[in-house]
Amino acid sequence: QVQLVESGGGLVQAGGSLRLSCAASGRAFNGYTLGWFRQAPGKEREFVAAISWGGSTIRYADSVRGRFTISRDNAKNTGYLQMDSLKPEDTAVYYCACDQSMVVYTAPSPYDYWGQGTQVTVAS
Repeated sequence: QVQLVESGGGLVQAGGSLRLSCAASGRAFNGYTLGWFRQAPGKEREFVAAISWGGSTIRYADSVRGRFTISRDNAKNTGYLQMDSLKPEDTAVYYCACDQSMVVYTAPSPYDYWGQGTQVTVAS
């Protein structure tokens, strides 16, 4: 069992930056793919970014590529999502998730563990 807790969300002006963190506890973080997803009101949960356990494979949604950077520190059992050049359309609840399969999925269904989410609001 893995417990995930996101932090770092908040209100930011368009063009600003935020850094989200995802702290894992319970079982070791190593060996798990880490993903970030987001869900805006009235919309389905969508993929943002994912990173393999060793960091060799990284995937981004087209909408965030070049603006967001995913990373992880397995020694600290923590993952990160650096978000730069934020836009109002990035406003959503952001969730981190872990997948035991080691495959870097971009769909939410394979992910086994989820955090409670953190709100990101980008004002225009």
